[in-house]
Amino acid sequence: MQLNEKLIEALNDLIRINNDREAGYLKAIDQTDDADLKALFQRMREESITYIDQLNGILQDGGAESTHNTTIYGKLYRTWMDVKATFSGHDRHSILSACEYGEDATQRTYEDVLGSDISMPYSIRELIANQRRALRSAHDTVRTYRDLEKVVH
Repeated sequence: MQLNEKLIEALNDLIRINNDREAGYLKAIDQTDDADLKALFQRMREESITYIDQLNGILQDGGAESTHNTTIYGKLYRTWMDVKATFSGHDRHSILSACEYGEDATQRTYEDVLGSDISMPYSIRELIANQRRALRSAHDTVRTYRDLEKVVH
């Protein structure tokens, strides 16, 4: 299957945001000593690795190059997490808020791709939509954890 240039670019954008997400959760794991958050963040990190592999598979099947880069926004997001942790410590609410911010960016990227006029086979659109649904669930989980921290404190 031959992929058009816009689709290749869109798939690479999804790979980049998942690279950001994977790196962000790796940083979040380092920022907390709480076993439950470490397990949650590791699961989400592994999800992104799976999504990256799936997207890379589409690119490879289409004879296109994939990217291993992150977005400039992802680098800024991870720097922001470092700065925020410096001022607020490594408390759960701050870490979860930063993770939700990253999940929001991931959702926007997926929505942009799915809402675009890029021509793509149904199977690719379905894969992207399924990833987005799972990522939305992850976002909601992070938000629920964060909101529970507001109640506790």
